[in-house]
Amino acid sequence: QVQLVESGGGSVQAGGSLRLSCAASGYTSSRYCIGWFRQAPGKEREGVARFSTRSGSTYYADSVKGRFTISQGNAKNTVYLQMNSLKPEDTAMYYCAVRSFCNTWHPATVDYWGQGTQVTVSS
Repeated sequence: QVQLVESGGGSVQAGGSLRLSCAASGYTSSRYCIGWFRQAPGKEREGVARFSTRSGSTYYADSVKGRFTISQGNAKNTVYLQMNSLKPEDTAMYYCAVRSFCNTWHPATVDYWGQGTQVTVSS
C-alpha cells in the first residue's frame, strides 16, 4: 500500500519561506515521478513541481519558477519543496503526488495522493 506523508505547511507573511516534505512508502519501484500540486478555494488543482527519480529532472509551474525548489532527500523516498519569496496567491492546500512517469503532470494522471498540508501566506 502506497502512502505519502506530508509535513511542513503553516502560516507565513508574504516574502517568507516554508519547506514542505513528503515521505513515500510502499511504492513497488524506486523509479517514479513525485511532486506537488496545490488547490486554492474555488480553483482547480494545479501542478506546482515534480521530480523524476529516474533522471533527476525537475519541472516547475511558471508561477513558482525561481522561487520554489524541489529536491530529493538523503533518504531517497523523501522529497522537499523549498518555497521562498512566498506570495498571498501561493495560499492553498498542497498535495504530494506520485505517478510512474514524468511525461505529464496533471491531476487526472496521478496514481497516489497525500492527505494535503495547508499553506497560508498573509499580505
